[in-house]
Amino acid sequence: MPRAGLGIEFPLHRHVSLVALDLLPGITKADVHRWMVLLTDDIQRLTRGEAPAGDPQPELANGAGQPAIAVGFGPELFAKLKLEHRAPTGFSQVPALSIDRLEEPFVGGDVLLQVQSNLPLQLAHMVRLLLRDSAQFAELKWQQDGFSQESIVDRGVPVHRNLMGQVDGTDNPAFNSDDFENLVWIKDGPDWCIGGTQLVVRRIRMKLDTWDALSTPQKESTIGRKLSNGAPLGGTRLDDPVDLEAKLPSGLLTIPEYAHVRRAAGDSFQQRFYRRPYNYTATPSHGQPQGEAGLLFLAYARDLNNQYLPVQRKLAEFDLLNVWTVPVGSATFVIAPMPGPGEILADRLFA
Repeated sequence: MPRAGLGIEFPLHRHVSLVALDLLPGITKADVHRWMVLLTDDIQRLTRGEAPAGDPQPELANGAGQPAIAVGFGPELFAKLKLEHRAPTGFSQVPALSIDRLEEPFVGGDVLLQVQSNLPLQLAHMVRLLLRDSAQFAELKWQQDGFSQESIVDRGVPVHRNLMGQVDGTDNPAFNSDDFENLVWIKDGPDWCIGGTQLVVRRIRMKLDTWDALSTPQKESTIGRKLSNGAPLGGTRLDDPVDLEAKLPSGLLTIPEYAHVRRAAGDSFQQRFYRRPYNYTATPSHGQPQGEAGLLFLAYARDLNNQYLPVQRKLAEFDLLNVWTVPVGSATFVIAPMPGPGEILADRLFA
């Protein structure tokens, strides 16, 4: 399966555009199948760096940005097309948590286009083409754009920092490992989604004005890692194991009870998943001179209900970082596997 084209088991791109669409009234399963035929051709060409049919600016379709495109389907789509029996077992929207302050339109969506590139011009061109070929089937619900900037902090390993200065996405399964294979990719269930994955998109607004007022030690104890290189408190390197039992000479825990890394740690191997974080900023408006800033948190798992949700509930219960972060958007999707030569995206679901 050509998974690289999905942009999941792949180094973090510099730019992402997440586009959620809702089906137009009267759209049928056969209509969605026709839509997938169009998208399949677009995606296969664009991810090869080729211009799709009718591309008005073919000069912008090139492979230099390592383009990647994935398509996902939300719980609402399965309900609208009466395909609930074809969704993975237990697949649903993440239930609202006590820390959530969800805002429309950043909740739900029938279809997701996850478009990634290292070149912003190429990204914008791909999104425009995909929306053009989607217009007769669906309307835009929301679009969220994010960016990353990798830096080298330890042993030549590139890492991503979020807008709080934190080294983010540190506790991930390694690419091409058995862990990644077993934690991320769907292996059983409906035939059409085997080889795909499940995704939750969380838009997390950051209160940077009050976060900026903290000292470095205060920030590090809240996170549980050093800001300089992402090493866990008590360690020296980014890849040092997180020792949740370590204590200071005073007898206090080296990583406090309220620290984010302690709360984010799964209780078992089955409560691990893959994190792909992107920063976002929103244009300042009158009365908000700094505008909005935060994190587009993408979590991939073969089973969100059993892998992701228990960890998220722990974070909602007791994580000091919640003082400076507010989840304002949430949506879940089943990401379809990338079709091979001669295949159609999610053909077994809609044909």
